[in-house]
Amino acid sequence: MLLGLFFVSIGASLDLSRVFSAPLAAFDLALAIIFVKFCVNWLAGWIARLTVRVSTETALMLAPGGEFAFVIITAAVAAKAMPADAGAEAMIAVTLSMFAVPFLGALAKRLARRPAALERAALLDPGVDVPAPDAIIVGFGRVGQLVGDMLHAHAVRYVAVDTDAALVTRFRGEGREIYWGNASRPGFLARCGLAKARALVIAMDRPADAEDIVRDARAGHPDLVIVARARDAHHATRLYGLGVSDAVPETIEASLQLSEAVLVDMGIPMGKVIASIHEKRDEFRKILQPIAGRAEAWQGIKMSVRMNEQTAAEIEHRGVSPVRNRTAWLFRATKTHCARSRSRTKRG
Repeated sequence: MLLGLFFVSIGASLDLSRVFSAPLAAFDLALAIIFVKFCVNWLAGWIARLTVRVSTETALMLAPGGEFAFVIITAAVAAKAMPADAGAEAMIAVTLSMFAVPFLGALAKRLARRPAALERAALLDPGVDVPAPDAIIVGFGRVGQLVGDMLHAHAVRYVAVDTDAALVTRFRGEGREIYWGNASRPGFLARCGLAKARALVIAMDRPADAEDIVRDARAGHPDLVIVARARDAHHATRLYGLGVSDAVPETIEASLQLSEAVLVDMGIPMGKVIASIHEKRDEFRKILQPIAGRAEAWQGIKMSVRMNEQTAAEIEHRGVSPVRNRTAWLFRATKTHCARSRSRTKRG
């Protein structure tokens, strides 16, 4: 009742004669409000990493003026922060923009139905005569596309999943087996053949969603190979804790590739460079994996470093950098301790 009284009082205070005296100016101002609010809300959705469809639908529904604008305009006129004439024109423009809500809502609903139709067409389970995929790629951006190309080069059949409807449409037109949908939704990956797949590759750039997918996939498929893209080393550690087989941190991998390029360009033999890069990658993988008894492992590392001080001095005397020498002994001690731990675990 109070809300109805509020709108009645606002409507009674509107000077409709301004609309009839200058209709173009009133409608232009209303359209300007809708346009500016649409752009601001769409940009906010893009910053929040919403999909284009969701950002557009949200911006359309929030584009018209709201009832709170009446309160603000009335208070501004009362405080003489806005001229009375400008306040009256703003009230009329906000009111006219609110008349556009049903039309903008219908447009947003129509946009929402288009991906739904694509989902019904693209999420159909593979036919009975079609073999299950060997691998499923979640996220088919630049990273996922490169993974797909490598799998195809080795004759590994894969199914891709992405939330971008335009991307799915484009690649389906090229003959790729790709589906539109949210892989973190329960049951979605099962429809894509997860039960019979040998590997799951998570190439999406949304860490929270990636963790949810890893958690659900590992809970239902303990023997599945899960390789995930990680934002950084901390994210990789969380993914290992959730049960991924391998996590590839973007920052570490980029550093290794830069190191490889500069060493080769400086004339270091490529064989030695590639071997050291693979060794370093394995060392990082062991460090990032959360293993039982981490404190005990680090204690063993410190003891190994102290016991090998004499050998370290000999290596330094031969011209190896002390910092590189210390790092080498640290990782060597880590390998020795992890190997001994695994041996004790197997005997137990």
